[in-house]
Amino acid sequence: MSPVDADEAPLKGEVPRSLAKRLAKEKAIQALEKVKRSEDLKGSFILAADTVVGLGRRVLPKAEMLDEASYCLRLLSGRNHRVYTGLTMVTPNGTMRHRLVETRVRFKRLSRDEMEAYLASGEWRGKAGGYAIQGIAGCFVVKLVGSYTNVVGLPLYESVSLLAGEGYPVHFNWISQG
Repeated sequence: MSPVDADEAPLKGEVPRSLAKRLAKEKAIQALEKVKRSEDLKGSFILAADTVVGLGRRVLPKAEMLDEASYCLRLLSGRNHRVYTGLTMVTPNGTMRHRLVETRVRFKRLSRDEMEAYLASGEWRGKAGGYAIQGIAGCFVVKLVGSYTNVVGLPLYESVSLLAGEGYPVHFNWISQG
């Protein structure tokens, strides 16, 4: 894993699904530049992803400050939203493949006490939309249509499918060594 430093701010008028696709592609291109400069990494597969939470055409932030997380929770409370993850894979021969995964999520109406307790947990820090479904906020989810792992941040089915489709031996390490 080699993180890249991409500006994740949406462009003017950019909708959530377009942002997720664009950021995944930009991250893959940055990672490819790193691979080209490293003898040890030549011939690597690159899988880049970015997850965006959207409410209509609005992109919710990756909350870093308490007021951002509070804003997100108030918006999401009692409503449906969508989680998009853009995936871009670059094969060792330079072929680029793209996927966009969309999951619909409905939150329960959150009480003031629930919001305050969640905000106090700090679990929201750095999370798209100000929540982590794999933690405490999982109890806010009334309904989910699509991929749970997409909401966590990396859609596993689609990631494995992309890699396996290009010949990467994803199942090799699943074999028991007894």
